[in-house]
Amino acid sequence: MLSFQTLIEWLILGIEVLAIVIMVAFISVGTVRWLLQSRKQFEHAYKSYRILLGKSLLVGLELLVAADIIRTVTLELTLMNLATLALLVLVSTALGWALTLEVEGRWPWQEKKEAVREP
Repeated sequence: MLSFQTLIEWLILGIEVLAIVIMVAFISVGTVRWLLQSRKQFEHAYKSYRILLGKSLLVGLELLVAADIIRTVTLELTLMNLATLALLVLVSTALGWALTLEVEGRWPWQEKKEAVREP
């Protein structure tokens, strides 16, 4: 019978593998799609490619942070690990903001800009 610790370790490993699979799959599919589309509309294809990369990295990063939070809280709750987790969350938050700024052209706390329609 599996112990609680073993079950949590497998759960964490599953979340980490899921994060890697998502990032690799979206980057691979996005790269192939970009290569095929860039022949016709390079600028649009490149912008779409960057958005896809940014979003896939954000999802993967969030899953990796979630796995680290679960690991720290359930398995390795020490003051040093808690401080390391806090630093990791700080860095990942900054990266998330930077990726949001890059992908959407605005900070996460700013309202979305409405598209200006020309008559």
